Amino acid sequence: MEESNNKILKKELGLFDAMTIVIGMVIGSGIFFKPSIVFRNAGSPLLGILAWAAGGIIAMASGLTVAEIAAAIPKTGGVFIYLKKLYGEKWAFLFGWVQTLVYVPGSIAALAIVLATQVTAFVPLTNAQQKIVAIGFLLFLTIINVISTKLGSKIQSVVTVAKLLPILIIIIAGFAKGTAQGVILKGAGATTATGFGAAILGTLWAYDGWVSVGNMAGELKNPKKDLPKSIILGLSITIVVYVFINIALVKIVPVEAIIASNKPASDAAVVLFGGFGAKFVSAGILISIFGALNGYMMTGSRVPFAMAKEKLLPFSDFFGNISDKFGTPANAFVFEIFLACLYVLSGSFDMLTDLVMFVLWIFFTMTVAGIFILRKKFKDIERPYVVPLYPVIPLLGILGSTYIIISTLITNTSYAIYGTGVTLLGLPVYYYLKKKS
Repeated sequence: MEESNNKILKKELGLFDAMTIVIGMVIGSGIFFKPSIVFRNAGSPLLGILAWAAGGIIAMASGLTVAEIAAAIPKTGGVFIYLKKLYGEKWAFLFGWVQTLVYVPGSIAALAIVLATQVTAFVPLTNAQQKIVAIGFLLFLTIINVISTKLGSKIQSVVTVAKLLPILIIIIAGFAKGTAQGVILKGAGATTATGFGAAILGTLWAYDGWVSVGNMAGELKNPKKDLPKSIILGLSITIVVYVFINIALVKIVPVEAIIASNKPASDAAVVLFGGFGAKFVSAGILISIFGALNGYMMTGSRVPFAMAKEKLLPFSDFFGNISDKFGTPANAFVFEIFLACLYVLSGSFDMLTDLVMFVLWIFFTMTVAGIFILRKKFKDIERPYVVPLYPVIPLLGILGSTYIIISTLITNTSYAIYGTGVTLLGLPVYYYLKKKS
């Protein structure tokens, strides 16, 4: 039970709610824009499809592994709690520090701006107006989620189903009407191991986000069973959707046109449905980003709440408080959205999220590798679910996330260094809190 002055978070989320959080956070805008990069690096339609499948397998390996940890440690806070249990308080604090002050509000701000930008497909807006619309979306979703986690989850469920509809229509119509080329008939083509690796890297970014469902563990009715199920089922559905939408795309549009386009899904919809198609996909993207935004807001606010519960945040009594009226972590939620609004107004969100991405992937890799610590140090802990094919599956997940870390370090060295510096700035705060307590 999560307690604050004898108050507890309401356990009102079921398996379907958790699954829609996973799917809703993973399927954002990436699937609509990433195919160009993936096929360009892969070198052929077949290898492009295989890259999406390979990325899905790597993501699933991590998902299957973290699912065991999540089922064994089903507490609000997700990765923050796992790191604290498996590696110690200091590592957990540094992760929570970066998440609370930079990544969560930065990601929320970025999604809100992208959402407002997508609105311009229907209504012309100046840059200033886009920022106002973005903050309007944030305030609307804040009110919904503060009033009721269940209400926020219902919105997530409806939006997740809605975002899948245009994708499914493109898949079905593409398989029925697509005449551009046969995916299998187009062979391996000219590519390199580096090119195929870069293609997989592009897909791994599009699979990111699922681990945040663990942040909601304290509000799931049956977290020990539903957390692993939601991760595995949610990722499975996402992999199928990603692979099939990309097969449909190359059946509708020549792969050369996909590579040259910055909006291949819209191009495919225009081929299938004419001028209406672009608006149709634009609406689908709008709904998709709205769902991702709601998911990030809902799960991200639980990180400072969990830190406050462990007395690892200044003003812990304030941030760890649960609203008497609504039974939600309202203070932590409002704080994250306040920061997000500041980032929207400053325009610094992309730089901030890019800055700490390297560090966050290190923490994520530590989380996946934590399965070995869980099995060695906590042999007596109840594990309702165990990862299959241990240790092969965990090692595959570690391999994939390590590849992202190395690629980020090579391609964005300065950001990796600065991000590490921002993370280490949390140490004086940590030592101050420990001294104070």
